[in-house]
Amino acid sequence: MGLFNRKNSDTAVATATAQVDPALAALSGEYTIDPAHSSIGFTVRHAMVTNVRGSFGEHEGKLVLDGTEPARSTAAIDVAIASIDTGIADRDGHLRSGDFFDAETFPKMTFRSTGAEQLGGDKYRISGDLTIKDVTRPIAIDLEFQGSATDVYGNERVGFEGGTEILRSDWGLTWNAALETGGVMVSDKVKLNFDISAIKAAAPAA
Repeated sequence: MGLFNRKNSDTAVATATAQVDPALAALSGEYTIDPAHSSIGFTVRHAMVTNVRGSFGEHEGKLVLDGTEPARSTAAIDVAIASIDTGIADRDGHLRSGDFFDAETFPKMTFRSTGAEQLGGDKYRISGDLTIKDVTRPIAIDLEFQGSATDVYGNERVGFEGGTEILRSDWGLTWNAALETGGVMVSDKVKLNFDISAIKAAAPAA
């Protein structure tokens, strides 16, 4: 099922619209990301030999899915930097400090989509602007559509899972320490991971 398809001409868009799957069209609408059933996390190499994994416990966002003209679908996510959690309080405090995110000055990390395309099957690439601290740069997130369902409370849900890799230095996160054996304490490369469950907003009353 194609949720996001970018076409290169008006003719192609018209053809795609005419052939749209009714099940896809039924997914059209605004969705709110459910933080209780979603996770936004990261993985980074530590001391050259192992990985540190963490997540942000507080985040919110919206998806607007357009099943008739999928390329118009959008995504927006806000993440509270102070909610970072790697399982070690001292490390979390260091990450919130001016050496890294400076959460007091820059309390949010944000993503705003600028485009989307289908890679094949249920795999998609969502392009957009990621802002960390006072730096905004474009990124592309590869996602897989996990499907849609109605939960036991009657909520219509959709799910996506995927991620991307960034260089933290591109956003001014440059703190590091050299190791006696060579290399550095924290890798510049960071993997961002997204596991999203979103609930469809109720249709407005007639």
